[in-house]
Amino acid sequence: MDVDTGNVTGEAAPRRRNAASTREAILRSAKIAFTRYGYDGIGVREIAQGAGVTAMLVNRYFGSKELLFAETVESVFAEPTLLTNDAATLSRFVAATLAGDESDENDHVDGFLLMLRSVSNPRAADILRDSIERHFEQQLAALLPGPDSHERVALFLSLIAGFQLMHNVLDSAAMTRADPAALARRLGVLFQQLLDPAPA
Repeated sequence: MDVDTGNVTGEAAPRRRNAASTREAILRSAKIAFTRYGYDGIGVREIAQGAGVTAMLVNRYFGSKELLFAETVESVFAEPTLLTNDAATLSRFVAATLAGDESDENDHVDGFLLMLRSVSNPRAADILRDSIERHFEQQLAALLPGPDSHERVALFLSLIAGFQLMHNVLDSAAMTRADPAALARRLGVLFQQLLDPAPA
């Protein structure tokens, strides 16, 4: 248990801070901050303020901003929100999830925005690449039969990223006006072409 010495008046005894809840509050603040501002756009001090702690305490729990970012990425990408382990329904599931995503970026943590706003930093890009490989590329490659599975996986993820950029970030009028169900059907066909092995 950590001692909270925030009260400097001497009028009350120091409160005991729950280590697990403090760590979770810091990580939650980091997820929101890195998603909104990217790796280079936010500092440890601002993340600490969002968690209601000091920058010193953030470094005590996570070691550095880089290590905090790595754990943030790991936590966000480990959440099973986009892929499924059922190869038979994967293309339809991903397409429906993407086409039906109308959430406000300010109200949630978005792994794509976290990546987009941080990838310009070389070290952040390394962390993102490693986590994407472990959480997405390896999972997809295990589901894809036939040759060139890793190449098809890369194209599959590129299609996801391109759709999210046009639909969620650039707010393409053609996409936002389209019927989500029809959009999902077209998108599903494209995904399925990458899942199916190319004819010999």
